[in-house]
Amino acid sequence: MNADATTEPNVIIRTRTDEDLPAAAAGLVTVHAADGYPVEGVDDPQGWLSPPGLLEAWVAEMAGQVVGHVAVSRPQGEEAVSLYLKQAQVSEDQVGVLARLFVLPQARRKAVGEGLTREAASYAQRRNLALVGDVMTKDAAAIRLYERLGCQIIGSTIHTYGDGQQTSALCFVAPTD
Repeated sequence: MNADATTEPNVIIRTRTDEDLPAAAAGLVTVHAADGYPVEGVDDPQGWLSPPGLLEAWVAEMAGQVVGHVAVSRPQGEEAVSLYLKQAQVSEDQVGVLARLFVLPQARRKAVGEGLTREAASYAQRRNLALVGDVMTKDAAAIRLYERLGCQIIGSTIHTYGDGQQTSALCFVAPTD
């Protein structure tokens, strides 16, 4: 990812530990209340933050408090993975899924999301994984972040959640340099 902005010096991006889960879960609930993201998972935020196939997760910390989160997982049937596999002619074991990215409102505009996304992309690159994901079209700030970092839109999908609710989403792949 080749954008020039860097995370502010008082923000620490580090591997998530089990001890971080309660604070990250509380942060997720706060973000959901503010933004409606995520559309699912707030009934069991700790479980949602540890999806099946989780490879690694990171938190952003400011002044000793968790203010953001991101994860990379193995594919679990995501449309972004299917689209990428068709376009790139690679196998599923060469793909990682960017997931569970959020930043608390008070930590925004400090390049926290960028730092978390860069960490996930670096992890994927070190493991020779293409990093794909999807973002709901209602989440304009996340779309701007991914575009700024050079992610390529590879298609669109409909995200179904809850009791059959649906919303449109864009699928993307992160740059490999």
